[in-house]
Amino acid sequence: MRITVVEDNEGLRKGLTYRLQDEGHSVDALSDGLEASSFLGQEESDLVVLDINLPGQTGLDVLRDMRARNDHRPVILLTARGETEDRVVGLDAGADDYLVKPFAMDELVARVRALSRRGAVAPRRSIALGALELELEPLQLIAPDGPLDVPRRELSVLSALARSSASAISKTQLLDAVYGAGADADEKVIEVYISRLRKRLAPHGVSISVKRGIGYSLEARG
Repeated sequence: MRITVVEDNEGLRKGLTYRLQDEGHSVDALSDGLEASSFLGQEESDLVVLDINLPGQTGLDVLRDMRARNDHRPVILLTARGETEDRVVGLDAGADDYLVKPFAMDELVARVRALSRRGAVAPRRSIALGALELELEPLQLIAPDGPLDVPRRELSVLSALARSSASAISKTQLLDAVYGAGADADEKVIEVYISRLRKRLAPHGVSISVKRGIGYSLEARG
Protein backbone atom coordinates (compact mmCIF):
# COMPACT_ATOMS: atom_id res chain seq x y z
CA MET A 1 0.00 0.00 0.00
CA ARG A 2 0.94 3.63 -0.31
CA ILE A 3 0.69 5.26 3.12
CA THR A 4 0.89 8.96 4.01
CA VAL A 5 2.48 9.64 7.41
CA VAL A 6 1.94 13.11 8.91
CA GLU A 7 3.96 13.59 12.12
CA ASP A 8 5.98 16.63 13.22
CA ASN A 9 8.30 14.73 15.56
CA GLU A 10 11.25 13.90 13.32
CA GLY A 11 12.37 10.80 15.22
CA LEU A 12 8.90 9.28 15.31
CA ARG A 13 8.24 10.23 11.68
CA LYS A 14 11.41 8.44 10.55
CA GLY A 15 10.64 5.46 12.77
CA LEU A 16 7.14 5.13 11.32
CA THR A 17 8.46 5.51 7.78
CA TYR A 18 11.17 2.87 8.13
CA ARG A 19 8.91 0.36 9.86
CA LEU A 20 6.11 0.70 7.31
CA GLN A 21 8.63 0.42 4.46
CA ASP A 22 10.01 -2.72 6.11
CA GLU A 23 6.46 -4.10 5.94
CA GLY A 24 6.47 -3.53 2.18
CA HIS A 25 4.56 -0.25 2.02
CA SER A 26 5.43 2.92 0.10
CA VAL A 27 5.49 5.94 2.43
CA ASP A 28 5.11 9.70 1.91
CA ALA A 29 6.24 11.46 5.11
CA LEU A 30 5.11 15.01 5.97
CA SER A 31 5.49 17.19 9.07
CA ASP A 32 3.13 20.16 8.62
CA GLY A 33 -0.67 20.24 8.69
CA LEU A 34 -1.13 22.76 5.88
CA GLU A 35 1.36 20.91 3.71
CA ALA A 36 -0.43 17.63 4.46
CA SER A 37 -3.85 19.05 3.59
CA SER A 38 -2.54 20.29 0.24
CA PHE A 39 -0.73 17.01 -0.45
CA LEU A 40 -3.75 14.86 0.38
CA GLY A 41 -5.92 17.00 -1.87
CA GLN A 42 -3.70 16.21 -4.85
CA GLU A 43 -1.97 12.88 -4.27
CA GLU A 44 -3.24 9.33 -4.01
CA SER A 45 -2.59 7.06 -1.03
CA ASP A 46 -4.34 4.07 0.48
CA LEU A 47 -4.19 5.07 4.14
CA VAL A 48 -3.17 8.05 6.29
CA VAL A 49 -1.38 7.99 9.66
CA LEU A 50 -2.11 11.44 11.07
CA ASP A 51 -0.86 13.17 14.21
CA ILE A 52 -3.35 15.53 15.88
CA ASN A 53 -0.85 18.12 17.14
CA LEU A 54 0.71 19.59 14.00
CA PRO A 55 2.13 22.99 13.06
CA GLY A 56 0.23 25.00 10.46
CA GLN A 57 -3.04 23.12 10.85
CA THR A 58 -4.15 20.52 13.37
CA GLY A 59 -4.58 16.92 12.37
CA LEU A 60 -8.27 17.15 13.21
CA ASP A 61 -8.64 20.04 10.75
CA VAL A 62 -6.75 18.06 8.10
CA LEU A 63 -9.12 15.15 8.72
CA ARG A 64 -12.23 17.34 8.57
CA ASP A 65 -11.01 18.86 5.29
CA MET A 66 -10.58 15.35 3.86
CA ARG A 67 -14.08 14.27 4.81
CA ALA A 68 -15.57 17.57 3.59
CA ARG A 69 -14.28 16.86 0.08
CA ASN A 70 -15.58 13.27 0.25
CA ASP A 71 -12.12 11.79 0.73
CA HIS A 72 -12.89 8.55 2.53
CA ARG A 73 -9.45 6.91 2.64
CA PRO A 74 -8.81 5.35 6.08
CA VAL A 75 -7.15 7.51 8.75
CA ILE A 76 -5.35 6.38 11.91
CA LEU A 77 -5.00 9.29 14.33
CA LEU A 78 -1.96 9.65 16.61
CA THR A 79 -1.99 11.80 19.74
CA ALA A 80 -0.34 12.19 23.12
CA ARG A 81 -3.73 12.88 24.63
CA GLY A 82 -5.39 9.79 26.05
CA GLU A 83 -8.63 11.15 27.45
CA THR A 84 -11.83 9.53 26.21
CA GLU A 85 -13.26 12.85 25.04
CA ASP A 86 -10.31 13.41 22.69
CA ARG A 87 -10.73 9.96 21.18
CA VAL A 88 -14.43 10.63 20.66
CA VAL A 89 -13.72 13.97 18.95
CA GLY A 90 -11.26 12.28 16.61
CA LEU A 91 -13.58 9.43 15.73
CA ASP A 92 -16.51 11.82 15.26
CA ALA A 93 -14.37 13.85 12.85
CA GLY A 94 -14.08 10.74 10.69
CA ALA A 95 -11.05 8.80 11.93
CA ASP A 96 -11.10 5.03 11.42
CA ASP A 97 -8.76 4.22 14.30
CA TYR A 98 -6.85 5.89 17.10
CA LEU A 99 -3.47 5.36 18.80
CA VAL A 100 -2.27 7.12 21.94
CA LYS A 101 1.45 7.90 22.26
CA PRO A 102 3.65 6.22 23.25
CA PHE A 103 2.68 3.11 21.30
CA ALA A 104 4.49 0.05 20.01
CA MET A 105 5.29 -0.02 16.29
CA ASP A 106 3.92 -3.56 16.20
CA GLU A 107 0.55 -2.20 17.30
CA LEU A 108 0.47 0.37 14.52
CA VAL A 109 1.35 -2.31 11.95
CA ALA A 110 -1.43 -4.50 13.36
CA ARG A 111 -3.93 -1.64 13.03
CA VAL A 112 -2.91 -1.12 9.40
CA ARG A 113 -3.39 -4.84 8.72
CA ALA A 114 -6.77 -4.80 10.48
CA LEU A 115 -8.04 -1.92 8.32
CA SER A 116 -6.86 -3.77 5.23
CA ARG A 117 -8.57 -7.02 6.27
CA ARG A 118 -11.91 -5.42 6.92
CA GLY A 119 -11.90 -3.87 3.47
CA ALA A 120 -11.38 -0.26 4.52
CA VAL A 121 -8.27 -0.22 2.34
CA ALA A 122 -8.65 -1.21 -1.29
CA PRO A 123 -5.16 -2.20 -2.45
CA ARG A 124 -4.22 -1.09 -5.93
CA ARG A 125 -3.60 -3.94 -8.36
CA SER A 126 -1.74 -1.93 -10.99
CA ILE A 127 -0.49 1.53 -11.95
CA ALA A 128 -0.80 2.93 -15.48
CA LEU A 129 2.44 4.36 -16.88
CA GLY A 130 1.60 5.74 -20.29
CA ALA A 131 1.20 2.74 -22.61
CA LEU A 132 2.58 0.46 -19.89
CA GLU A 133 0.90 -1.15 -16.89
CA LEU A 134 2.85 -1.89 -13.73
CA GLU A 135 1.17 -4.82 -12.01
CA LEU A 136 1.87 -4.81 -8.27
CA GLU A 137 1.06 -8.39 -7.23
CA PRO A 138 3.05 -10.10 -8.60
CA LEU A 139 5.34 -7.24 -9.60
CA GLN A 140 5.72 -7.10 -13.39
CA LEU A 141 5.69 -4.53 -16.18
CA ILE A 142 3.20 -5.10 -19.02
CA ALA A 143 3.49 -3.57 -22.50
CA PRO A 144 0.63 -3.63 -25.06
CA ASP A 145 2.16 -6.74 -26.62
CA GLY A 146 2.87 -8.56 -23.35
CA PRO A 147 5.12 -8.63 -20.24
CA LEU A 148 8.58 -7.08 -20.39
CA ASP A 149 11.62 -8.91 -19.03
CA VAL A 150 12.74 -6.56 -16.24
CA PRO A 151 14.97 -7.68 -13.32
CA ARG A 152 13.34 -7.70 -9.90
CA ARG A 153 15.43 -4.92 -8.40
CA GLU A 154 14.74 -2.60 -11.32
CA LEU A 155 11.05 -3.36 -10.88
CA SER A 156 11.34 -2.44 -7.19
CA VAL A 157 12.83 0.93 -8.14
CA LEU A 158 10.12 1.48 -10.75
CA SER A 159 7.40 0.52 -8.26
CA ALA A 160 8.68 3.04 -5.71
CA LEU A 161 8.77 5.75 -8.38
CA ALA A 162 5.28 4.88 -9.62
CA ARG A 163 3.78 4.80 -6.13
CA SER A 164 5.21 8.23 -5.34
CA SER A 165 3.17 9.67 -8.22
CA ALA A 166 4.40 13.18 -9.08
CA SER A 167 6.47 13.50 -5.91
CA ALA A 168 10.24 13.16 -6.26
CA ILE A 169 11.77 10.26 -4.36
CA SER A 170 15.34 10.28 -3.04
CA LYS A 171 18.12 7.76 -3.61
CA THR A 172 17.89 6.75 0.04
CA GLN A 173 14.18 6.01 -0.29
CA LEU A 174 14.84 4.01 -3.45
CA LEU A 175 17.57 2.04 -1.67
CA ASP A 176 15.10 1.28 1.14
CA ALA A 177 12.54 0.10 -1.43
CA VAL A 178 15.05 -2.28 -3.04
CA TYR A 179 17.09 -3.57 -0.10
CA GLY A 180 15.09 -2.63 3.01
CA ALA A 181 15.64 0.20 5.48
CA GLY A 182 19.14 0.45 6.90
CA ALA A 183 20.73 -1.91 4.38
CA ASP A 184 24.44 -1.43 3.73
CA ALA A 185 24.22 -0.56 0.03
CA ASP A 186 25.89 2.16 -2.04
CA GLU A 187 23.56 4.84 -3.42
CA LYS A 188 25.47 4.64 -6.72
CA VAL A 189 23.69 1.38 -7.49
CA ILE A 190 20.45 3.38 -7.80
CA GLU A 191 22.05 5.42 -10.59
CA VAL A 192 22.73 2.16 -12.43
CA TYR A 193 19.12 0.97 -12.04
CA ILE A 194 17.79 4.37 -13.13
CA SER A 195 19.99 4.34 -16.24
CA ARG A 196 18.79 0.87 -17.21
CA LEU A 197 15.15 1.75 -16.57
CA ARG A 198 15.39 4.89 -18.70
CA LYS A 199 16.52 2.79 -21.67
CA ARG A 200 13.70 0.27 -21.13
CA LEU A 201 10.98 2.89 -20.65
CA ALA A 202 11.90 5.43 -23.34
CA PRO A 203 10.38 3.46 -26.27
CA HIS A 204 7.06 3.45 -24.39
CA GLY A 205 6.86 7.18 -23.71
CA VAL A 206 7.90 6.98 -20.07
CA SER A 207 10.86 8.94 -18.69
CA ILE A 208 12.59 9.43 -15.35
CA SER A 209 13.51 13.00 -14.46
CA VAL A 210 15.90 14.10 -11.74
CA LYS A 211 15.59 17.13 -9.46
CA ARG A 212 19.06 17.89 -8.20
CA GLY A 213 19.30 17.50 -4.45
CA ILE A 214 15.73 16.13 -4.22
CA GLY A 215 15.37 12.92 -6.18
CA TYR A 216 13.75 11.18 -9.13
CA SER A 217 10.22 11.17 -10.53
CA LEU A 218 8.37 9.46 -13.38
CA GLU A 219 6.83 11.23 -16.34
CA ALA A 220 4.54 9.43 -18.79
CA ARG A 221 3.08 10.68 -22.06
CA GLY A 222 -0.44 9.70 -23.04
